[in-house]
Amino acid sequence: MRHFPTPLTIILCYSLLAISYSLPSSAQEIDLAGTWDFTMGDEPNYSDTVSLPGSMLTNGRGRDVSVDTRWTGSLYDSSYYFRDDMAAYRVPGAVRFPFFLTPAKEYVGMAWYGRTVDVPATWAERRVFVHIERAHIETTVRVNGQVAGRDSSLSVPHVVEVTHLIRPGQTNRIDIGVDNRVDGVGVGQDSHSVTDQTQGNWNGLIGQLKLVARPKGFIAGVQVHPRLSDRAIDVVLRLNGAGPTETVAMAIDDGDYVQQTVEVDTAGVARLRIPIAGELRTWSEWEPNLYSLSAAWGEDTLRTTFGMREISTRGRQILVNDTPVWMRGTVENCCFPLTGYPPTDVESWAYVFTRCKEFGLNHVRFHSYCPPEAAFTAADSVGIYLQVEGPTWPNHGVKLGVGMTIDRYLMDETRRIIECYGNHPSFVMLASGNEPAGNWVEWTNAFVDYWREADGDRRLFSSASVGGGWAFTTHSQYHVRGGARGLTWNRERPHTLDDFSEPITQHVQRGRTTTQTFPINEPFLSHEAGQWCAFPDLTERSQYTGVYKAGNFDIFADLLDRGGMADRATDFLMASGRLQTLAYKYDIERNLRTPDYAGFQLLSLNDYSGQGTALVGVLNVFWREKGYCTADEWREFCSPVVPLARLPKFVYTTADTLQVPVELYNAYRSALADAQPTYTITTDDGTTIATGKFDRRDIALGKGMPLGTVTLPLHDIQGPAKLTLTVSVDSPTLTDIHARNHWDFWVYPARVDMPTADIYITDTLDAEAQARLAAGGRVLITAAGRVRMGSDVKQSYLPVFWNTSWFKMRPPHTTGVSIDTTHPLFSHFPTDDWATLNYWELVNNAQVMYLGRMPASYQSPIQPIDTWHLSRRLGMLLEAQVGGGRLLMTTMDISSDLDTRVVARQMRAAILTYMASDDFRPALSLSVDQVSELFERDAPRVDMFTNDSPDELKPTIK
Repeated sequence: MRHFPTPLTIILCYSLLAISYSLPSSAQEIDLAGTWDFTMGDEPNYSDTVSLPGSMLTNGRGRDVSVDTRWTGSLYDSSYYFRDDMAAYRVPGAVRFPFFLTPAKEYVGMAWYGRTVDVPATWAERRVFVHIERAHIETTVRVNGQVAGRDSSLSVPHVVEVTHLIRPGQTNRIDIGVDNRVDGVGVGQDSHSVTDQTQGNWNGLIGQLKLVARPKGFIAGVQVHPRLSDRAIDVVLRLNGAGPTETVAMAIDDGDYVQQTVEVDTAGVARLRIPIAGELRTWSEWEPNLYSLSAAWGEDTLRTTFGMREISTRGRQILVNDTPVWMRGTVENCCFPLTGYPPTDVESWAYVFTRCKEFGLNHVRFHSYCPPEAAFTAADSVGIYLQVEGPTWPNHGVKLGVGMTIDRYLMDETRRIIECYGNHPSFVMLASGNEPAGNWVEWTNAFVDYWREADGDRRLFSSASVGGGWAFTTHSQYHVRGGARGLTWNRERPHTLDDFSEPITQHVQRGRTTTQTFPINEPFLSHEAGQWCAFPDLTERSQYTGVYKAGNFDIFADLLDRGGMADRATDFLMASGRLQTLAYKYDIERNLRTPDYAGFQLLSLNDYSGQGTALVGVLNVFWREKGYCTADEWREFCSPVVPLARLPKFVYTTADTLQVPVELYNAYRSALADAQPTYTITTDDGTTIATGKFDRRDIALGKGMPLGTVTLPLHDIQGPAKLTLTVSVDSPTLTDIHARNHWDFWVYPARVDMPTADIYITDTLDAEAQARLAAGGRVLITAAGRVRMGSDVKQSYLPVFWNTSWFKMRPPHTTGVSIDTTHPLFSHFPTDDWATLNYWELVNNAQVMYLGRMPASYQSPIQPIDTWHLSRRLGMLLEAQVGGGRLLMTTMDISSDLDTRVVARQMRAAILTYMASDDFRPALSLSVDQVSELFERDAPRVDMFTNDSPDELKPTIK
């Protein structure tokens, strides 16, 4: 069953109206930028003016934001509307939302923009078009009071012919109605092309805004298909108004035009082959060489840019120009707070892509939207591989393959995307959209079949970008899927021996009654890898100088202050940020060491400002560093050449011998000649205790290239100690990359003698403990698993995933631990100021204490960082004077299996040593009842969600 028209029908559909975005040199243009009349409503009854290009928001127009505003997007956390502590943010004139950034104004509906323009008399013999680079969403163009046409593209310019209504030699009236209601296009309210979660559901006209005159016979489009083996390009011309035979002239770059006689079919399509003279300059991430093609026919000329680039697959490997490549990507989510819409200038996009390359990436996925032309132009020049998507997340109220508007709209949109941007060499991949619902498997399989026939081999096609719970599609040329991402540290000790080999080679699909296994023989890219969060950078608010303000950050700052932790904001940012970076490091390294894994798409290198505020980036939403991870640090584990180590564990004793095989991920432009791998092991103060070299050799492109094994007996280490293994690879081939990576590990004494001071040790505040305290004694309560106040806070070693608002308080709820290194306890337990990997056995799945009922000045020296949507004051260690005695209480497990849990053993010894010392003088005073509350009372209840769920929380195959 064929769901879509044949490739010929595409040409028939667009031969009359579609004009390549790169306007021809023969076109005559009138720039329409400037002041326009403006009104909100269904008819152009003007009473105001605005400046275009721009939006209502950039012009300060629209309705005041209120709690009654109907947002475009899902909200899975309803607590904002009824929580008492949110009341201050629901006040008219001071409304702020925790879900996403707060715009100055909002408006959904029809608005009109109008102006007059003098049209030259010389245009009488030409065809005239209104050209709007990007509109949001549906446009109606009237000329001199009559409707000329309508458009509704979210992806390409709106081009409406007005020849029959324009009056050459006179002043003409142009009115453009813009309707930003999403019902007409039906792409889904959370699609990044429309939603308030990202750019915002803006109303306006941006980019180039022009009146264009073309000859009566003109070149409607040109598509270039590189043929590297033939040193030629195949060109498809669409000639509007052509006869069966025409003479065209073609020129490469600035060379001479060469005339050819071509046959033109009934759809106005002519095909010809053009050889590439001289040295062939290919396009890739390494050498982004570009060509231009100029086509002339009659009075018309058209110029386009292309690259001599081919993309293909071989098994699970992606190849560019027949050379293996591995995608290291991020998701671009269309978050642009200064304007509320994507930029249309090349400079802005070049900044984004340059930042990506600085952080070792070579690939960007556009989540459920297609960027403007400037993005492709910038990516062509920088050398970035792009995955574009149809502008849809057809899931929340919208479904594919069930007869809804989206079926037709999505095919029309992807045709226009290919038509407008298909020549850009950076445009290497296309997917239908994000995480669909409905009869989407059949629909998207047909989508891929259609595009493989219609576009040939210019790019790769995938059904859709989906999570691990989505069904498998069998027609995709490559897969973007979840199910092969993340770390398993919530259930096993950290190590670097594992990879994702099994889930990328077969997909096991479990339904309600059946289980199916699909072999995966195509390239597999990790869908939205990471999503590890950091605490908000509250200093970032000053950067929101445009139309969107960080009202969500204002709320988070107030919550932190109410919890008595306003002065901890920077500490929380840095501690959580370093943990976030560590999680990304080991997630990415797991991908890099997986044979046949084609790469990953992070979610994401920069923050996502919607869906509850997802602070998943080591860069903020403006692509700026936050202070805890630099590009140089990130490139150690995310780069074209990355040394990798297979550590069986990160915690050793002095009785162990370190044995670590090391290997190389080589995704460089070529094999590495005469490569010299070396390693060093250093102490925390920088002292080198071991060095070594592996065999010098040539290293081919590929994964898992063995370098050697690092071996070091640890009996001479004066533990406890943090050591660092660093591996470097030097080669004369690596002229622009420093291949270096490091891993921290810890060594503890094989034997520890516990202090024997007069300290009463118990697991609860029993009668003996109370008596000891009343008598001025010292008591240690090892309360792991015993505390009630705070038991609802679920902590794992790894940080919050995406955020707790969007995922309905799905655990974990904490995002790292802030450690007060000035506390005297840590003179007996050397530590960083955040929970490094040695803390795993103390923190992972461990209970916390809710300390919100303690005096506001008290901060735990080992302080889990709560979700920023609540910022409850938490602790894993509490010390106080109680009844004349001194109490230390911890929810870390420092009692069980101490023969194997050497960090817990060391922490227990450190706590007892500290408690026996004169340094143990708690400043906090508590009553017995206050301590008892921790065991007997619940913390304040948290209710943060509605009845609906985000996709990943819904059961069964989607």
